[in-house]
Amino acid sequence: MKIITWNVNWIRAVAKKWFKDFIKKESPDILAIQETKAFEKQFLKDVGNIDWYNYVWHAWERPWYAWSAIFYKDINYIIDTKKHFDNIEHFHTDWRITEIKTKDFTLINWYFPNWWTRANWKEMLTYKLDFYNHIIDYSNNLVKNWKNAIITWDFNICHTAIDIARPKENQNSIWFLPIERKKISELLDNWYIDTFRYFYPNKTDIYSWWSYRAWARPRNVWWRLDYFIVNKDFIKKVQNVEYLTDVMWSDHCPVRLTLK
Repeated sequence: MKIITWNVNWIRAVAKKWFKDFIKKESPDILAIQETKAFEKQFLKDVGNIDWYNYVWHAWERPWYAWSAIFYKDINYIIDTKKHFDNIEHFHTDWRITEIKTKDFTLINWYFPNWWTRANWKEMLTYKLDFYNHIIDYSNNLVKNWKNAIITWDFNICHTAIDIARPKENQNSIWFLPIERKKISELLDNWYIDTFRYFYPNKTDIYSWWSYRAWARPRNVWWRLDYFIVNKDFIKKVQNVEYLTDVMWSDHCPVRLTLK
């Protein structure tokens, strides 16, 4: 099984740059996307239906915002989909989350808070840290009740120094603050695994986001912000993880997870 995660940074722009061709070429069983920045009807207008795929779309009505969606092949291993998280305010107010449940695992697709001030002008870092606390609790309960979870996202945090091109220069930068990085460590300490680091613990110069400024991408100078995390019992089902750095249609590249 092939699963791809991708922060498309505005799905309507990517739609004009061969989105259907990308799906046809890769043929993922599941495609989790973040930062769609579009209503479902806008996507359908620009792209239309995609052969062999169903989808679950975010359910909020605020334009030009985070949002996420999951595309999945119309086959019988899908049990349920979810786009409403009313019981957790941090999830409910931003609609950053979509979820799909299969016979073997639940995949949670998150777009994590960034560093900008919120729409109500509240300071963002505290909100962001609280969001991570909810993520840890939610994931733990999910694994407890459903056994296996694949957690994918644009995390908006680099975990370790080898996940960023300039760690010393960015030690006081949002996305690399010690208090933020600690949240990833807390998640991993709760019996989860960063799949890429499981297979490539010391590999450097692998990033998933590049600024549009200063020719960052051609120089490969930036950050690894996009992850596939699984619970430890599920890692035996993972065959490989790859960053598709040659896909250029967003400031993020897709990440491919292959299951055995």
